[in-house]
Amino acid sequence: MTYVPLHVHSEYSLLDGLSQTSQISRRLEDIETDTCVLTDHGTVSGAVDFSKTLRNASQKPILGCEFYLCMGDASEQSPENRDLVHQVVIAKNLQGWKDLLRLVSQSNRTDQFYYKPRIDFDQLKAVAANGNLISFSGHLGSYLGNAALENSDDRFLSNAALKLQDMFGRGNFFIEIQLIDSQNNEGARIAAERLREIAVQTGIPPVATPDAHYPTREAAEDQRVLLCTSLKKTIGQVHRELKEGKSRSLKSFFSSDNYHIPSYEEMSQFHTEEELQNTIVIANMCESYDILGAPNPPTFSCPANYEAQSYLRHLCKIGWSQKMQHIEKNGADFNRYGDRVQKELQVFEEAGLSGYFLIVQDILQFCRKEGYLTGPGRGSAAGCMVSYLIGITQIDPLRHNLVFERFYNAGRNTSGRISMPDIDIDVPKVAREKVISYMKQKYGKDNVAQIVTYQTLQGRSGLKRVMQARGNISFAEQNDITKHIMDESKIADELQDMKEELGESSLTLWALKNRKQQLKDWCEIGEDGKLEGKMSRIFEQAIRLEGTKIIQSKHAAGVVVSPSSISETCPMIKPANKGETDLLAGFEGPSCEDVGLLKLDVLGIRMLDKIMEVPDILRG
Repeated sequence: MTYVPLHVHSEYSLLDGLSQTSQISRRLEDIETDTCVLTDHGTVSGAVDFSKTLRNASQKPILGCEFYLCMGDASEQSPENRDLVHQVVIAKNLQGWKDLLRLVSQSNRTDQFYYKPRIDFDQLKAVAANGNLISFSGHLGSYLGNAALENSDDRFLSNAALKLQDMFGRGNFFIEIQLIDSQNNEGARIAAERLREIAVQTGIPPVATPDAHYPTREAAEDQRVLLCTSLKKTIGQVHRELKEGKSRSLKSFFSSDNYHIPSYEEMSQFHTEEELQNTIVIANMCESYDILGAPNPPTFSCPANYEAQSYLRHLCKIGWSQKMQHIEKNGADFNRYGDRVQKELQVFEEAGLSGYFLIVQDILQFCRKEGYLTGPGRGSAAGCMVSYLIGITQIDPLRHNLVFERFYNAGRNTSGRISMPDIDIDVPKVAREKVISYMKQKYGKDNVAQIVTYQTLQGRSGLKRVMQARGNISFAEQNDITKHIMDESKIADELQDMKEELGESSLTLWALKNRKQQLKDWCEIGEDGKLEGKMSRIFEQAIRLEGTKIIQSKHAAGVVVSPSSISETCPMIKPANKGETDLLAGFEGPSCEDVGLLKLDVLGIRMLDKIMEVPDILRG
């Protein structure tokens, strides 16, 4: 290993970073290094995906964040305190990771979030004092980087650097030297040279970093489309503004292809061996730690003299007496039903899942007691006899020959990982917020949260975004082209086949293969497998961008529950919608489960609202 990329953004730096974690991993293989630090802007929401991907490739993930810092108190939300600087912070160990979670959650609090999630220097200092974090001074846009460009006073710069070192502790702070784009960015070159001088004067070691926003040079053009999407401008408009001296913050991205993950050979053209070797020093300071965890649902409060297993069996007995009266005792059906119930209970008890069923049953019971209609059960959950007996579902699985293993296959469990069942909790739309409030009251306000989700660029939307960024294609022609791109839900099986065959799937590529005649005037697949036609480059770019995250929102159904504060294992983030004050769990659903949170899908079904109105309508 010759050097480690310490400053890398992923697609979770929305509409700014492009790299998917699989692309980062492949790039590390290409440049022959096995370690990388993830430093997304103001978030650690990509940490689980990043960690799993790199570990599966026998690479070492190091987790960090490029925080937004305000110069005044973070609770002062005023135009005078709006300016922010950047500070890269990485976790040395598992406790350092928890410190990052604490800081990210703090930065998203309603009283601190102001245009961006932000913390102040005092808050960072209080957490950094634990000694579990590493930081470097930052590029242009950071406190020290800006000072190096704007302030020529050596004493001021040295004192500022030493104060940052005191904040993190000697040995945990480095002077960041970023030169990969210095030939295009004069300010970066000047700042880096001044910071090198400060490193000598203070004895604080210098370290080389890139500022990677996409995996390879070739992807620079794709990132510009993302930036144009954010700005709602065309590439041509941005270039014209740059010529007029406007949009200067975008100049580097639109005039350079250097914001990729560079190789050692590329970095060595600009950096000393000491600066490159210090990247390895930092990587070696970081322990290998696992942020994933086994399922850890809250403990269900059972009546006196009961534990979860015995209480679930007790509820099954009550359900049997109410729903199995038509079964002749000791007859064939009696044995068949009894054996099925005993088999399911044994599976759930061995997997430690009795409490899960009690939690779901309790939520539905609350809803019914409040006078709301609940769904009868759908999907594979209808194949569970235990769910039927305790009132989670209302469908007799044996009567309809439903297979239990489609709902829960214990064969997938390992000694270190128990898979959780997946039961959709269907309630009227009007009751959903009441159900969530009940869960917060029962398990703790900080222990229950709705979860984040991300809109991604998919076939039709991705192709339109690329065409809009180009700016020379009419809306009418855009619609003529994209109407031939199918919705994902309509060809899901075919896309899965494509993924198994090619390793990835694409709605746009599927359309080119299956809507040849309709799209041939713009693009088609040639005999050599390459795209041809007047819009081939646009289609190629749209295919590359498919799946990229672009917009954060709140998941329509997902709710996570924990026995302790969710922020101990998952970042809490501010909802994108104005007016919403309750923070969201900042990992997507699968990642929430990966860190041990119990994820429940509480769906507000409008049809249930309509059905509940029927008696009033009939009464006139």
